[in-house]
Amino acid sequence: MRVGIGYDIHRFVEDRPLMLGGIEIPHLMGLEGHSDGDALIHAISDAILGAGGFDDIGHQFPVNDDRYAGIASIELLKKVHELIQEKKFKVDYIDSVIILEEPKIAPFKERMREEIAGALGIAKDSVNVKATTQEGIGALGRGEALAAYAVACLKIPKSK
Repeated sequence: MRVGIGYDIHRFVEDRPLMLGGIEIPHLMGLEGHSDGDALIHAISDAILGAGGFDDIGHQFPVNDDRYAGIASIELLKKVHELIQEKKFKVDYIDSVIILEEPKIAPFKERMREEIAGALGIAKDSVNVKATTQEGIGALGRGEALAAYAVACLKIPKSK
């Protein structure tokens, strides 16, 4: 078993849809980013990449590469999955937490789990998505940004 941790933070901006966990969530603002800004998917991708011994998502999909401008982050997660499969690793479990004041994501967590699990070819019960607030403290608490943490557990191939 190998374990990796991921973290990402993005500012809220106007005139952009809020993409989180691979789905669009109704909100007045979206997340700034070169891709669709999905901080949860970015944190999960970094956790998987770390567990697999790869460099971070910014190295894999650089912001100066126009191929990734505006790309759906769930597509990047699929590419991350392909990378770890080359090493014969398999995602065993993902645990994540989103830190935000609004919107409330409880109504969307199951769909997020389904999207993430589908991108990784694993069962929905192998993906956990939680949320908490910053209790009004700092930039996250003022609703200026959203952050996400993720932990990924990978199964490694058995030695012969």
